[in-house]
Amino acid sequence: MSRAAVPARAWPLSRAAVHLVLILYTALCLGPVLLVVVNSFKSRAAIFGAPLSLPGPATFDLIGYKTVLGQGAFLHYLANSLIVTVGSLAAVLLFGAMAAFALSEYRFPGNRLLGLFLSLGIMVPIRLGTVAILNMMVAAHLVNTHLALILIYTAQGLPIAVFILSEFMQGVSKDLKDAGRIDGLSEYTIFFRLVLPLVRPAVATVAVFTMIPIWNDLWFPLIVAPGEATKTVTLGAQVFIGQFVTNWNAVLAALTLAVLPVLLLYLLFSRQLIRGITAGAVK
Repeated sequence: MSRAAVPARAWPLSRAAVHLVLILYTALCLGPVLLVVVNSFKSRAAIFGAPLSLPGPATFDLIGYKTVLGQGAFLHYLANSLIVTVGSLAAVLLFGAMAAFALSEYRFPGNRLLGLFLSLGIMVPIRLGTVAILNMMVAAHLVNTHLALILIYTAQGLPIAVFILSEFMQGVSKDLKDAGRIDGLSEYTIFFRLVLPLVRPAVATVAVFTMIPIWNDLWFPLIVAPGEATKTVTLGAQVFIGQFVTNWNAVLAALTLAVLPVLLLYLLFSRQLIRGITAGAVK
């Protein structure tokens, strides 16, 4: 049935239904985050007595933030997460973009097979190889180091980075690249100055999708880097969870502070992220 055959009133109703579903889904996603943030500014009694209410003059309390920030170790955990996340993100974007450029630009024996092999990394969870990864890190003496986590997260993020970026790089004008080669530009110059600026939305999309799992991960920091010197913010939040008594004010404050870097990254790259997602949908 063509669009012209559909009654005119059906289209506004369908759009309203779609928007309603999206609003409900947004509320479902943001609800737990807002609940954590709101309750982090309340006293312990108010958290359990009225968890859905906003903090008021009688319930407002910063004891959680005082506990977290008063413990110097938490800022160290936050710095560890920043080091690991920024290092992993830089490696994923650099090597992923270079691999995507090679796979999309050059034709060589095994090109498609290599692309398929990298795509398999999206379907196979890296956690299945935890035992082998831990043995490798022990043999390389990298346990309780930032480098161990950076290597693991780089391997985890490369498949999706190559998959997304190669699709966008195939859409870059071949005439533009050939014109650069005629002008004497090297392949590195073509890659960094011509191709990368044109696929910035895709790079921003990969950056956001790569950063969030790394920042929120608890599995590999607990197994590979549980030491005090390399403990990340997600693992450090467990400090406030005791065997018998949990300091919920501190836990909620720590989680709120841990969300801030992710939120700032999204606000920074939101326009590029939306452009990348919509361009990928068109493709």
